[in-house]
Amino acid sequence: MVASFPATSAAGDPAPALDRETKATERPGDHKDELRLWLRMLTCSTMIEREIRRALREEFRTTLPRFDLMAQLEKSATGMTVGEVSQRLMVSNGNVTTVVAGLVEDGLVDKRPAAHDRRVQVISLTALGRRQFKAMAERHEEWIANLFAGLAPDELAGLMRLLGTTKASIQRAVRPTNSEDAP
Repeated sequence: MVASFPATSAAGDPAPALDRETKATERPGDHKDELRLWLRMLTCSTMIEREIRRALREEFRTTLPRFDLMAQLEKSATGMTVGEVSQRLMVSNGNVTTVVAGLVEDGLVDKRPAAHDRRVQVISLTALGRRQFKAMAERHEEWIANLFAGLAPDELAGLMRLLGTTKASIQRAVRPTNSEDAP
């Protein structure tokens, strides 16, 4: 049996969405500030990603992995290897290969052997792929702007500054201890 949850509260108001940080906010004394911050950041990221996935699917009949891969290729005039794309996207070569196959089939990406090693495939956007990506990228920027429309310019700047400091702190904490782990 599948449990169902009411979409509205007893008063008829929309029920708050359950997310990763809900439990931490119900009993904040049970959790350290750092954990609550992490859950808040993760919840925001998940909400944004979910909305972008929905919009890409509905408006362009595509997926976020396809969009992300095309975004990497759009930045390169000469193309990239599957390994380079997978490293930038932080996913396996197998994941990239699967997405590339669909993009090639749709005429959005071209594959050719690398000049230095014919076993290595270089992938690049086709003219059609560049046009489609441009349309998607313009809408993507609008969707993101809409999601952050509730923040004033000074709030956006402050949040960027704080997240920059946060990123630097995380980078220091996870710095590889030996050269084998270095990217």
